[in-house]
Amino acid sequence: MEAQRLLHGFCPNSAIPPIQNPKKPFFMIFNPSLDHSKRWTSFKTHHYDAPQKVSWSKRRLECRNSVEKAGGFTGGEKGLESGIRPKNLAVFVSGGGSNFRSIHEACLRGSVHGDIVVLATNKSGCGGAEYARGKGIPVILFPKTKDEPEALSPNDLVAALRGFEVDFILLAGYLKLIPVELIRAYPKSILNIHPSLLPAFGGKGYYGMKVHKAVIASGARYSGPTVHFVDEHYDTGRILAQRVVPVLADDTADELAARVLHEEHRLYVEVTSALCDERIVWREDGVPIIQSKENPNEYS
Repeated sequence: MEAQRLLHGFCPNSAIPPIQNPKKPFFMIFNPSLDHSKRWTSFKTHHYDAPQKVSWSKRRLECRNSVEKAGGFTGGEKGLESGIRPKNLAVFVSGGGSNFRSIHEACLRGSVHGDIVVLATNKSGCGGAEYARGKGIPVILFPKTKDEPEALSPNDLVAALRGFEVDFILLAGYLKLIPVELIRAYPKSILNIHPSLLPAFGGKGYYGMKVHKAVIASGARYSGPTVHFVDEHYDTGRILAQRVVPVLADDTADELAARVLHEEHRLYVEVTSALCDERIVWREDGVPIIQSKENPNEYS
């Protein structure tokens, strides 16, 4: 029997009029056993008809036109001129998703040459999921639990992301360990952002305010976000980029968190732009570095 799972959301297309009553549920059925080029296999609707399907190429054209009217591409121009196609991004969140929102806004204004085509979460009612639904981005649930019985298994998660033709996965405050099936399916293609200067203050249990409290208690004079590739463990993958902020003598955890988060938003957008522009290079020793957009002979 063909395995089917619910994708909560709807086809993100600027040509589709917004749904007038978001409180009425809408579900999309995804069949991972079918041809992955066919993104949507069947629809199940409640209270209203499913939106008309429009090709993804048309959606991208409409999004580009809207960006050009707003002032044109920034990072996107380089990708278009060099023949680099826009990348399809999946974002994973567990909470409010402020980094997700920053990246989505950067995609819309053209500073990131890509599209967020799906959001994955372990909490269907979190702020990030609500934001995604409001923007027409499909939401899928992972992992399956007794509270979320309709969520996907690891293999079905991989199949779903393949169905969306996802190129890269961005973890943005996702608190669950990524399954090995996903890491093997997307080698060197999954990034995470952590609110400390790894390898310090990382690992299982270090997340959110716990990180900032630990930094202050240690007496460290500096902190900041780290973007790293994801492996099978918490916060141990190869470091790609960091941004340093001071830890002030009278800092509270909330004050330090706000300072770090401000840099997170900037850093993750910059790294995502480099990712979509294919400017990430792996040295012979296995360390990833970023090629400068302004000067291709410089790396960071």
